[in-house]
Amino acid sequence: MKVSIIVATSLNHAIGKNNQLLWHLPADLKFFKTTTMGCPVVMGRKTFQSIGRTLPGRQNVVITRDKTFNNDQQFDLTVVGSIDEALVKLHSEKEVFIIGGGEIYKQSIDSVDTIYLTLVHTVIDGDVYFPEIDKSKFDLVWEEKHLADEKNNFDYTFQKFERK
Repeated sequence: MKVSIIVATSLNHAIGKNNQLLWHLPADLKFFKTTTMGCPVVMGRKTFQSIGRTLPGRQNVVITRDKTFNNDQQFDLTVVGSIDEALVKLHSEKEVFIIGGGEIYKQSIDSVDTIYLTLVHTVIDGDVYFPEIDKSKFDLVWEEKHLADEKNNFDYTFQKFERK
């Protein structure tokens, strides 16, 4: 099983504020959907609550210490207590995507195989940040630069890092 992170960060590594994304980039949302479609997505409870629904076409796995989370089965979710528990449940999958938030990224970055990063070319204040990618452990294997346009307010670069 390949374990990947997918994330969008500002130049100063900010990924969110007040449990919300910091920008609206339709191109990044499309990249996220295309990249993760058909694969399980693993996220923390706060990330799930900020999305507000399950992501269609993907098994949604939520990590929380709250044993009663989703007891009413309102959402079609797999609820687990840790990243390790999520990965054990998903062991037969080809690729699994960790989609946030900040704590989940911090706990998993040292063990993932791939990082799909959308670098948003702005410096912005956040209250959640993505950890620094250790370039001694990861190689940048692909990148695609884009300029801001009528739909996307910032320049951005899609990047893919593979563990050495």
